[in-house]
Amino acid sequence: IPGVAEVLVTGWDCPPVDAAVLDAMPHLRAVLHAAGSVKQHLTHEFWDRGLLVSSAADANAVPVAEYTVSAILLAGKGVFGLRERYRADRAFVPADVVNGVGNFGLRVGVVGASRIGRRVINLLRAFDVEVFLTDPHVDEAAASDLGATLVDLDKLMATCDVVSLHAPDIPDTHRMIDRDRLSLMRDGGVIINTARGALVDSGALTRELVEGRLSAVLDVTDPEPLPADSPLFDLPNVFLTPHIAGSQGNELARMGESTAAELERLVHGRPLRHAIRRSDLEWQA
Repeated sequence: IPGVAEVLVTGWDCPPVDAAVLDAMPHLRAVLHAAGSVKQHLTHEFWDRGLLVSSAADANAVPVAEYTVSAILLAGKGVFGLRERYRADRAFVPADVVNGVGNFGLRVGVVGASRIGRRVINLLRAFDVEVFLTDPHVDEAAASDLGATLVDLDKLMATCDVVSLHAPDIPDTHRMIDRDRLSLMRDGGVIINTARGALVDSGALTRELVEGRLSAVLDVTDPEPLPADSPLFDLPNVFLTPHIAGSQGNELARMGESTAAELERLVHGRPLRHAIRRSDLEWQA
């Protein structure tokens, strides 16, 4: 009942919580978002009223990190390109032709120590790879504690075999992976994007991919979806998925459980574990 509701549970594609909604819910205490980012539906009127808000972004980070690590390992093994060769030739590729692939000593660059970026780094501890991190909010000691070597973005692009994007879509990150930075990557390098398509200059990336110098695993693009005539659909060095790295199917239950646990904390007067502050929006997705 809107007039007496104290807690609002929201999810993906919810309408904005604007002044009209808030006026209809004078007793509202908190919004518990059973999804990731709250930027799209919590208006400034909501934040002006100082209400509590929680997000299930940590729960949603789990499958994205799993997808990403899987993509890193498959890319390092050369799986995507070799699959296309096997499909075309209908014959095994001789072992001596596959030199240059493999995950032993693979140099992985993580752009952004976000929830997902940190999970990716942690999961990569189990493998014989070297992890580099770039993030303006992390110092060398913190990066080392995470299990990564801190470098600037240009050095990361030039150093790593695989670059995985985990930065938020904010003005400072818009098209941060531009033509010049893509040109720093070694021939045969792989870029993985499970964050936001706007982090990359799509035209510059497309040119690199069409030329075959780089490969990519793209769960997000700009625009999204891609136009039907995009060359990326048909390139053998591009692996496209339709924005499915986040929670799907039974993974949605994890976000539901997280939100239910937040409600229990709220009812019992305990602090929210996954509270979001207005100031967080400046650097979070």
